[in-house]
Amino acid sequence: MFVVCVTFEIQPKQYAAFRQAVQNQAANSLQQEADCHVFDVCINADHDTVFLYEHYSDRAAFDAHLQSQHFLNFDAQTRPWVLNKSVTSWKLLEHTT
Repeated sequence: MFVVCVTFEIQPKQYAAFRQAVQNQAANSLQQEADCHVFDVCINADHDTVFLYEHYSDRAAFDAHLQSQHFLNFDAQTRPWVLNKSVTSWKLLEHTT
């Protein structure tokens, strides 16, 4: 699995709108992308940071996600609300017993 972690710092006045938009984005990704397996939206207690934890089948699936119309719409809508954004990617190790 290809794992992506995204942290957004949001303008305080736009936090509620961003939160709704990112929850819609998560639902769209899970419903419309067969290779998107997990799309968790996490918030902090201060209501200024949003953390995404996403699983894709592989890097190609994530690249396809970045080209999807729903992602492009989300990005265009929310970009002005974002003060800072960081993206990291990981390889999920299989569990061994």
